[in-house]
This record gives sequence, structure tokens and C-alpha cells, in this order.
Amino acid sequence: MGANSKLFWILCGFFVLSDVVYVIWSVAYASQGLATSPSFVPGAPIEWVGTVALALAAVLSALIAFYLGRLHAAQGGELPEDVLDADIDDGEPEQGFFSPHSWWPVLLAGSLTLIFLGLAVGVWVSFLGLPLAVISLVGWLFQYYRGTFAR
Repeated sequence: MGANSKLFWILCGFFVLSDVVYVIWSVAYASQGLATSPSFVPGAPIEWVGTVALALAAVLSALIAFYLGRLHAAQGGELPEDVLDADIDDGEPEQGFFSPHSWWPVLLAGSLTLIFLGLAVGVWVSFLGLPLAVISLVGWLFQYYRGTFAR
């Protein structure tokens, strides 16, 4: 996390530098009389949309860098990504058990699609998707209690 924090601080500096260059460039561009964009305010030679966007990008990357730095300091340890002599297996935690053969998540996604489509088109479509969602959810929860893969 220390490396990530440093990268975000570098990114923040890049956005600040880009913002300064953008402001100087827009002032030079407006002083030549070439500024015809609607985002230019009459009397102010700064193009505000890009200036504010780059400034907010700098603020966002600074917030992320500050958060990651504080989190790194609070944990008191190093992540395997930050240790030079770490092995690949050190950063490989247990992710849980996932069933590679299950069709229930696909059926549940289809039934939820029907439910949300019903909210957008007509409520009667949601009434068709609701029982399918319940059946799909129950099937997904209890798929290892019967059949070939019962425990």
C-alpha cells in the first residue's frame, strides 16, 4: 500500500502540473484572440471547464493517496506487493468457494433482468420475473444438497 500511496501522490503532482500548464496555455490562447469556445467567460481569459476538471482530478488523487497512506500507517505491516523478496504465493489469499458448473447465477440474473425491465416497462413483467427469481435463488442456495454434487 505504500507503493500505491506514492503512485497516487505522483499522479496528484502530475494533475497539478497539467492544470498549471493548461491555465497558462489557455491564457496565451485567449490573448491571441483565438478563443471562440462557449466555455470562455468574456473578460476572463481562463478556460474554466478544463481547469476545474484537472483541479478536481488532482484533489481526488490526493484524497486517495492520503487515505492509502493513513491505512498503510494504521496497519503497521507491509503488503506482499511492497516487499521485494516476497513470493507470488504470499499475495494469494483464499477467495472462497465458487461452483464452476452452476447455471443458477445465470438464471437469477435473467430473472432479475425481467424484474427491473418490469419496473421500466410495465409492472406485469415484474410479476413474471419474481417467481423465477425466488426459484433461482433457492436453487442456487441448495444446489449442493441434492443431485450429483450432494455433500
